Amino acid sequence: MNKAYTTGKTDTILDIPGLKVGHAQNMEALTGVTVLLAPNGAVAGVDIRGGGSGTREINLLDPSTTTDQIHAIVLSGGSAFGLDAAGGVMAWLEEQGIGFDTEVAKVPLVPQAVLFDLNLGNSKIRPDQAMARKACENAVMDGNRLAQGNYGAGCGASIGKLRQGLGAMKSGIGSASLMLENGFTVGAIVAVNALGDVYEDNQIIAGMLDTAGPVFTDSSRYLLTMDSLSFTADTPVTGTNTTIGIIATNGIFTKARCNKISSMGHNGMARAIRPVHTTMDGDLLFTLATGEMDALVDVAGEMAAIAVERSIIKAIKAAAPAGGLPSWQSIQQSA
Repeated sequence: MNKAYTTGKTDTILDIPGLKVGHAQNMEALTGVTVLLAPNGAVAGVDIRGGGSGTREINLLDPSTTTDQIHAIVLSGGSAFGLDAAGGVMAWLEEQGIGFDTEVAKVPLVPQAVLFDLNLGNSKIRPDQAMARKACENAVMDGNRLAQGNYGAGCGASIGKLRQGLGAMKSGIGSASLMLENGFTVGAIVAVNALGDVYEDNQIIAGMLDTAGPVFTDSSRYLLTMDSLSFTADTPVTGTNTTIGIIATNGIFTKARCNKISSMGHNGMARAIRPVHTTMDGDLLFTLATGEMDALVDVAGEMAAIAVERSIIKAIKAAAPAGGLPSWQSIQQSA
């Protein structure tokens, strides 16, 4: 590991003081929701790179808009149906007296991003307000513990789907953090539901498996051999993927700076996933800043890229087989 930094105490996004993260999921339906709570408010930004994102309240993060702080961020499965989950988070926060004070009511500001997991488990069961409320309760109850793998927004996540799911593997959600000697910290949490393969040290560790056995096809090379003008059984389905995540830091940053950190954080996604940011992915990264200490945006952006890359790899290694799909763990055991 680079000697310029260490991992945080938990090596998760929870190493950013003041933040809480909770999951809720339906293991049979293979879908879930992950909620990051910022009870004291935080500045936030976003960068969307994929061509098929599903979001809510993204305009709040535009530097030209009035409000400067948000109170929670939601990641969920369920595709567009899962956008209902944010309402449960808003209701829970309002009960805690948290939100933007309009004098007549405190209105919680809660951006959300969703991923497509309807092709695993029961497509009729999606994250809803009740599941989101449970995630909020778990965030408070779990404290400094953060489950990774088949939990929350990663419950129904999968990867390696360039052949319409043939040869795909189970993925999940992962989190990591980095800390400098002066205490400046950046963490990330990422739900990996990618079209492509996941790499560690420039080697594929999970992705599209060959039909003949547990050998990786190499999705990037496979894509380059496809005839984009023909529509066959091998033609990818648009909008059924999406890797979504949250970067968090204890630095003092504006919304514009948070947007830039999100942009640089996508470098970590590109290092870990190939191909990535396609028209068939809705890849998105939020950035949230709690405003505790001064820091350089370029330092934060590079740390974000490393944290995102490590979170993706941890998501793969923590995932268990489910929905008829093998995982990194099951392949390692069989080998």
